[in-house]
Amino acid sequence: MALSHEQSEAAFARARDVLAGGVNSPVRAFAAVGGSPVVIRSAHGATLVDVDGNEYVDYVGSYGPLIHGHAQEQIVTAVTKAARLGTSFGAPTEAETKLAELVLSAYPHAGRIRFVNSGTEACMTAIRLARAATGREKIIKCAGCYHGHADALLVEAGSGAMTLGVPSSPGVPPAVAADTLVVQYNDLDAVRAAFEAHGGQVAAMIVEPVCGNMGVVRPEAGYLRGLRELCDRHGALLVFDEVITGFRLAFGGAQELYDVRADLTTVGKVIGGGLPVAAYLGPASLMDRMAPVGPVYQAGTLSGNPLAMAGGRATLEPLRDGAAYGRLEGLTTSLSAALKEAAQAAGVAEKIRINRAGSMLTVFFTPGPVTNHATARASNTAAYAAFFHAMLEAGIYLPPSQFEAWFVSLAHSDENITATAAAAVEAFRQAAAKL
Repeated sequence: MALSHEQSEAAFARARDVLAGGVNSPVRAFAAVGGSPVVIRSAHGATLVDVDGNEYVDYVGSYGPLIHGHAQEQIVTAVTKAARLGTSFGAPTEAETKLAELVLSAYPHAGRIRFVNSGTEACMTAIRLARAATGREKIIKCAGCYHGHADALLVEAGSGAMTLGVPSSPGVPPAVAADTLVVQYNDLDAVRAAFEAHGGQVAAMIVEPVCGNMGVVRPEAGYLRGLRELCDRHGALLVFDEVITGFRLAFGGAQELYDVRADLTTVGKVIGGGLPVAAYLGPASLMDRMAPVGPVYQAGTLSGNPLAMAGGRATLEPLRDGAAYGRLEGLTTSLSAALKEAAQAAGVAEKIRINRAGSMLTVFFTPGPVTNHATARASNTAAYAAFFHAMLEAGIYLPPSQFEAWFVSLAHSDENITATAAAAVEAFRQAAAKL
């Protein structure tokens, strides 16, 4: 029997009267898959509950932060305790220092950190700092890697593989976009050509070491090390956007996993356990250029919010010994294998690709390998939409876009994996009509 979504539809209609597009972040509106979004009332563990009372096994996990699952008791207790002492002070707290020490213990090459409220702020400021440190203006980014909605980063490729960028949104000045060079991920030759074409003008390359914003795409062998060498050769800084991968793939993020060091790193999501917080970090020689010590300015009234600091510590402390990552690896490996078996049973195994990195995965509806933005965009989004809605009706909540990562948490169980695989057989069959 089909699930009732009457209350969700009414709630979303009300939201559209007061919120731009009815949402506070575009992907939530279901525009990429069609239909009206379900409106969530509560969640616990690996389960979401919508306003109609429908329950879903959740693979969105607030897009990555909830590595322990929803409403994990230790995190709820820590945040509640902090709230009773005051929700914001606009002044230093010991909680900031304690979380800073914990985050920096995972990135031993970095000597300083500053907390902000979003990944956009972190990436925007890392680029500002890189430009100040090098005295250069241009940056290199990869098509499909999302680093927030700052003007210089909301840019797409022009007509050539390494042309100056063009705005990907109205309101981004062309002059700002022109200082951003856009290349394909996993293409070292394109990065090399960009450096050679623009000489000593490039301040930094910013990249997701493992992509999560075009769906999950892993770096090919030697790619990250090649970026490190090219940046060193041309006097540019290497910035790793680990807003998604930091503390998600390993305690030390992708840099621990791939043994490649970035000059500046941005982290977020997991470091707040579901509360709004991000950070940028690097060696003291760079970070001490930030005000009030140095001349590079950035500020935030709610940065270092005590609730976020408490939630972050409660989230990260249990991850320190690394045991949690073994469990996450096992669960996600099982999920990937079960989805492949379901696709085989539905007769679509040759028409999909499953990319996985740690506890992140994406099912791409395309027969070819997905190694960059161009190959990701070859996916059949209509097939994904059919798959998404079939899974939703079966009680499985997936990202409402082909180009978002799924996230497995420590709250997921073997039973959740089994239920997901069972639902996927029929969902793949429904998607097959679009392939």
